[in-house]
Amino acid sequence: MNRRDFIASSAALAAGSALPTLAVGHQPPAPPVPSSPDTTPSLPGKLKGNINHSVCAWCYGGMPLEKLCEQAASIGMKSVELLGEDQWATAKKHGLTCAVAGQVRTNPIHRGWNRVEHHDSILADLEARLPKVKEAGIPAQIVFSGNRKGVTDEAGLEACAAGLKRVTPLAEKLGVTLVMELLNSRVDHKDYQCDRTPWGVELVRRVGSPRFKLLYDVYHMQIMEGDVIRTIRDNITHIGHVHTGGNPGRNEIDQSQELNYGAICRALVEKRYTGYVGQEFIPTRDPITSLREAVAICDI
Repeated sequence: MNRRDFIASSAALAAGSALPTLAVGHQPPAPPVPSSPDTTPSLPGKLKGNINHSVCAWCYGGMPLEKLCEQAASIGMKSVELLGEDQWATAKKHGLTCAVAGQVRTNPIHRGWNRVEHHDSILADLEARLPKVKEAGIPAQIVFSGNRKGVTDEAGLEACAAGLKRVTPLAEKLGVTLVMELLNSRVDHKDYQCDRTPWGVELVRRVGSPRFKLLYDVYHMQIMEGDVIRTIRDNITHIGHVHTGGNPGRNEIDQSQELNYGAICRALVEKRYTGYVGQEFIPTRDPITSLREAVAICDI
């Protein structure tokens, strides 16, 4: 199961009926790469508390949510995220939150705010969802720009800003942050519009609300633009959530890939980032072992 299928199925269960969602698969997992026993960090007895650790449930689609929550809690994580309404209680039962609520049915990745004709339906869904997010103690709700389909970047900015300004007053009233995810349009999400940090930052500025920020996905932005640490430092006030993932392949964040997540998380701590870091890699070996190692790498 890929992320879109997981989120879409959760949203459909919660909403009863859903608009059709196009499936966009991820690359198949790379062959397992064993971690070096000399370089793989191990978890201390207690996490340091500088990073709020979360994990994206869709990456563990073959594992019952109950088990994932149990394991995440045992590691000392605070959240299992991108859950549908019917799944929030499972996380709560294990003392966890859902750092970011999963998509509403009218705003899947490919269908978003960049077209004015979508605004009314997305707004209606968010007006129904956000009070529930607030009641559940969930800090953020994910939203998407949608695919370009011929929409220019400037027109997309104008449309997204106009639509989001209709819902941010409610988000401000409830204290829930809307986060639009930055996704790559080269490999995983062809034609997606919010695919570069400068475009996303300009949108945040145009919306002008403390309750609208970016979900900065390190994996996706490494593919699109690189220069991750400088980008984080320069734009930290516009970032409301962070996702991980090894590149290339979107697998473990260990020595098998090109990103230094220890340094990335150190930059987050230095900039006094207080949001969550959500592990969003697809394990190629024992998933909980990989998750434990990822948390150890990021626990700066």
